Amino acid sequence: MRNLLEIQKQLLPDLMETLKRRYTILHQIMLSDIIGRRTLAASLDMTERVLRAETDLLKSQGLIEIENVGMRISDAGRRLLDLLEPIAKSLFGLDDLEEKIRSTYGLNKVIVVPGDCESSMFTKRELGRAGAKALLSVLQPGDTVAVTGGSTLAEMADQLTPPLTLSYKDAWFVPARGGLGESMEIQANTIASTMAKRVGANYRLLHVPDLLSENAYQSLGVDSNIGEIVQIIRSSRIIVHGIGDAIEMTRRRKLDEATVSQIQEEGAVAESFGYYFNEDGEVVHTMLTMGLRLEDIMRTETVVGIAGGKRKAKAIHAMLRFGQENILITDEAAALEIDKEIDKQLQQME
Repeated sequence: MRNLLEIQKQLLPDLMETLKRRYTILHQIMLSDIIGRRTLAASLDMTERVLRAETDLLKSQGLIEIENVGMRISDAGRRLLDLLEPIAKSLFGLDDLEEKIRSTYGLNKVIVVPGDCESSMFTKRELGRAGAKALLSVLQPGDTVAVTGGSTLAEMADQLTPPLTLSYKDAWFVPARGGLGESMEIQANTIASTMAKRVGANYRLLHVPDLLSENAYQSLGVDSNIGEIVQIIRSSRIIVHGIGDAIEMTRRRKLDEATVSQIQEEGAVAESFGYYFNEDGEVVHTMLTMGLRLEDIMRTETVVGIAGGKRKAKAIHAMLRFGQENILITDEAAALEIDKEIDKQLQQME
């Protein structure tokens, strides 16, 4: 199939562009459940006239249904997307990008979805869907999974659909850390419980603030209930985490100006688990949090990182250089920037 695609790219380049365009339209209609033509045209940066011609053709082929409230994918359209999924990476030229990132950083698996989740809600939804599939590919009955917070992890939780052949009733989902004090929907506690409910697993929650004073940390550390859940968190077989831009995370945490300035001066570009990393993947600043510690992450069997968007590329690159990721799920915009960072490294080595 890959050879056939290469032949088509050379002999019928216009056909490949048409195939990519129609696949993208069909795929985004599927992700949306139901969507109006104007909204879809805006998200695809396409005129309504051009989109109307394409959707009329898809309707005539029985791949979508058009109603007064919008367009939805048909069963035939879903089946076609399932058939196309194995070649979609080659279609968009993403398989080579995945392999380059995977081999450079020694990862087990890299998944790159088309688009930029900063500019498209559909890309973010697909990022969540890809993350959900990646988690299910490594999740085993009896596992304990620690998850962080964030909007991407929340999207991933919503996309979890357990296989019919496995039962996770003896698996556990736990938050990797305390709450940031932001929207409940994207806190680690909420995401852990949502994921557990989606797959029929159990969950435990950690009801402590994300940032603690030394006194609070010591006091909570001797509480038997908190100590029990922290031990479960620190013994997780799988960690699923987002990756944040360092300065953006200082704003989300409402850190004081002196601490923000210190973090900037230390060269931090990425944040995860309460640790701040520089471009070389070195920890340059640590916040006192209750939950996963660096040594826990380093001995965890499977670490899954998920993040996308061009602006997060440096942060993702830093975490990859940290060297503890096993699986990375990202989007095309971030992957292309990471590819540039890889090329820079290679040039410096020459």
